[in-house]
This record gives sequence, C-alpha cells and structure tokens, in this order.
Amino acid sequence: MSVMGFQGYLRRIGDPFERHQAGAPVLAAGRQQFGEFMGRRVLQLQDAVLRLLAVPGLALLIGIGSAIAQSGDLRAQEQSGKPPAANSADAAKDNQRKTDQFVEASQAINGPAGNPECVWLGRRMVRLMWNDDLDTAFRHLDLYDRFGCPGGHIQATFRCLTRFGAEIDSKVPESLDRRVHACWINPNAQPQAAAVAQPVPPSTAGAATAAPASTASPTPAAAPAK
Repeated sequence: MSVMGFQGYLRRIGDPFERHQAGAPVLAAGRQQFGEFMGRRVLQLQDAVLRLLAVPGLALLIGIGSAIAQSGDLRAQEQSGKPPAANSADAAKDNQRKTDQFVEASQAINGPAGNPECVWLGRRMVRLMWNDDLDTAFRHLDLYDRFGCPGGHIQATFRCLTRFGAEIDSKVPESLDRRVHACWINPNAQPQAAAVAQPVPPSTAGAATAAPASTASPTPAAAPAK
C-alpha cells in the first residue's frame, strides 16, 4: 500500500492512538466510580458484620460480668461464713450498740467529754495510742481539739486503760474496745485486785482481860466467950 493510500485509510478509520488517548479519561472515570462503589460495598459489609457480632458480643460480656460478680459474692460469702441476711443483721446490731454507747456516755459524763463526737474521736485516739500508732493519734487530736473536746479526758482514759492491761487480749479486738469505752465512761475505775493473804492482826474483840483476883477480906475472929 502506498503512503497516500495508508494516510487515506487512517483518515477513514481514525488514528488509533488518538482514540486511545481520547478514551483514557472515560476509562479512568469508570475505574474511579468502580473503586468508590466497591469501597461503599466493603463498608456496608463491615457494618453488617459488626452489627451481627455486636449483640452476641454484648450478651457475652454481660454474662461474663454477671458470672464474675456472682463468683465474688460467693467468695465473700464463703469467707464470711454467713449469708448476706446475717451480715446485715450483724451490721444493724453493731450500729445499735454504738448508739447505745453514745447515749450511755452522754448520761454518765457531765461536760463535752460526753458529746458523741468527743466520745468517737477520743476512744479512737486511745486505741491508736495503745497500738503505738502515735502519728495517726496526733492527727485525730487536732480534730478533737477543734470540736472543743477536753484533752484531760484523753489522758485520764489512757491512764485507766494501762491499769487494765492484763485484761486486754490482743487476739480479741472487742476486749480492747470494751475496756476503752469503760475507761472513757469512768476513768477512775480500778481493776479488781486478787486477794492477797495478809497477816490478820490479833483480834481483841471478846478477849477478856484478866481481872485481878479479889482478896477475900479476913473473917474476923470470933470473940472469946466470957
């Protein structure tokens, strides 16, 4: 084919390079639209999968949380050895005992030492001092003073507690609490000392003193007969 004929052929069918370049933007736009379409489909698929997994996952988490909470309750119940109802009853009884102690202190003590706040802080300070926790006791002392509570009652109560040291069992915390409260109510209390054998002084009751023997007066001699 001659050059003129080839050029005429190109004019009839068009330049394939020009057609390729003219169709390139259309192809790129199509690819972009297809990519966006596939991206939306993937996102929709992910959302559907997440929705399907969300409900079972939430139910699983709730079940695990309930099991852990129930296990903790059972463990606490096993450690305490008492059912929750018994623990509540014990707590109510303990609160009532504290209230009765405050009432007892207000009736037995004249002055601010019988006020509930002074009783509560003062007894706590005495316990801390007995347990050698002096730093914490001194921090309570500042608050004790702010309430206008008498410092001398602390000293008298601790002095009383030292007198009853032999009656306090370190393995029984209630023994210390009872003794601290008793000393707070009556700081002058004295322990019952054991009976000590003491020499009994000779009793003079009923001892009769020996009376001096009465000398009989001599019988006058009979006068001789005349």
